[in-house]
Amino acid sequence: MKIAHLILVHTNPTQFKRLIERLAHPEADIYVHVDSKIDIKPFLVDKNTDHVFFIKNRISIVWGAYSMVEATISSFREILQSGKKYDYVNLLSGQDYPLRSAEKIHQFYSQNPGKAFMETLSVEREWKEAIPRLTKYHFTDYRFVGVNTFEALLNAVAPQRKIPNDLIPVGRSQWFTITLEHVKYIVEYLDANQNVVNFFKFTWGSDEIVFQTILYNSKYKKDIISDNLMYIDWSEGKPSPKTFTIKDLPEIRNSDKLFARKFNQQVDTEILNAIDLML
Repeated sequence: MKIAHLILVHTNPTQFKRLIERLAHPEADIYVHVDSKIDIKPFLVDKNTDHVFFIKNRISIVWGAYSMVEATISSFREILQSGKKYDYVNLLSGQDYPLRSAEKIHQFYSQNPGKAFMETLSVEREWKEAIPRLTKYHFTDYRFVGVNTFEALLNAVAPQRKIPNDLIPVGRSQWFTITLEHVKYIVEYLDANQNVVNFFKFTWGSDEIVFQTILYNSKYKKDIISDNLMYIDWSEGKPSPKTFTIKDLPEIRNSDKLFARKFNQQVDTEILNAIDLML
């Protein structure tokens, strides 16, 4: 079971290096996209580099903007161009951490071949708070003077947007694990459907919808398991999930997920040490 772990990272290079050490496995390669606004040098690894590859076409990422999708697609292209026959591509952030050993992670995927582990909540029925993301215009990637006023005026006079190609929108979490065949289909679909790209460029948080929606509306829908195998705590009711500390160890121990997010060793290193001991 050969896995390509794709990590999107922009901060905490020491924590990032700890993450890739935990993911190391004879059948794993690690691809790293460092936000182009960030100096890449602190993230470069000086040992065991034969399985770590840094994405060359780096994107400047704005949180909630289509640039996150562009960074992921750019990375997908380089994984495909490698010519390596990966069974799975696993998308992570630099603030994620495995809750199982690398060997057990590979065993799990070996026992579940050909699946797409991604959250696919229906926007219309189960994730209704995401509806305005699709029906209104969002200029999150743009930084011109008066952009917020322009966005508000446009939404006041323009008709509601409608997702193209009769796509049924689904999603929730940005993070997922899919096969290389799924990756190839997503890249080719976006290349062939510029209208879909244009739509999602003005969708807030499009990274939480576009990949899931494309697969859900394809022949690969049957492969989808609506579980991204990631333990995330949204109990604080904030736009971003809770940052775990050592106080959260009991819940993390009881989780059946392969990974968890999010962690920040500048806030609490003890929790990462405890997970290492647990593994």
